[in-house]
Amino acid sequence: MTDTRPGGPTVLRMILGRQLQALREKAGMSYEQAAEAIYSSEWTVRRMERAEGGLKPLTVKSLLMAYGVTDVREIDAFLALSRDASKPSWWHSYDDVLPSWFRIAVGLEESASLIRAYEPQVVPGLLQTPDYIRAISTASFPGATEEETQRRVALRLARQEFLTRPGAPDYWVVLEETVLRRPVGGPKVMRAQLAHLIEAAGRPNVTIQVIPFAAGWHPALYGMFNIFRFPGNELPDVVYSENLTSAYYLNKPEDTTRYTEALDHMCAQATPPDQTITILRDIMKET
Repeated sequence: MTDTRPGGPTVLRMILGRQLQALREKAGMSYEQAAEAIYSSEWTVRRMERAEGGLKPLTVKSLLMAYGVTDVREIDAFLALSRDASKPSWWHSYDDVLPSWFRIAVGLEESASLIRAYEPQVVPGLLQTPDYIRAISTASFPGATEEETQRRVALRLARQEFLTRPGAPDYWVVLEETVLRRPVGGPKVMRAQLAHLIEAAGRPNVTIQVIPFAAGWHPALYGMFNIFRFPGNELPDVVYSENLTSAYYLNKPEDTTRYTEALDHMCAQATPPDQTITILRDIMKET
């Protein structure tokens, strides 16, 4: 077992799930056979390999024994990893305002070494100002109480903190020009948001590109998505995208390659990063 642990509980579950899958396949066992060996269900085995939910050490140990793993040190390493992977993350305190389908994405953000993003509608959450967040939250949840709105603002601001920490990942986002001209919260809020983007674009780990209206059609006009890349070779790239009530995560190379190629194409269509601050200042003058 490799002892490389590049991130928090979310990524540790993904690493453990991939290693358990590799051991099952090496043992020549199907999901059904693995489930029978531990007196559990096929669904439980599938969920463990997909990093969905907790990974109980006793269940992990039973699977390891079923797969023929007998080395005590290797078993102990797996159990230590499963315990670390089951620890609650900081965002669990925001469970009341954090959708279950978004929790994996928050974990991926904090563990990635590179995050590439495309956003056609709004400023990405990692670059939003408090007033912009409030305006988005109020529009998205019109029936929410003031306390719930404050909690959503606080959660998003807490997510942003990792971008300014030592060893922060590189964040490269491509925005449609529409994003910068949509008056979310009104002119005053938008001017402050544009000023914040200018400041962010000056950071060494943040790259912002803008696709102008004149660029026309491109391969990913359908909706937002993020591509997460991780240090080392434990995990493949993961693509994340969302809609109004759910999200999907893709990690098969044939899928992630398509998204990466589409984003590369959009980066070529977008204005160069060294022109972004000028574009933002010009739009800010018009707002």
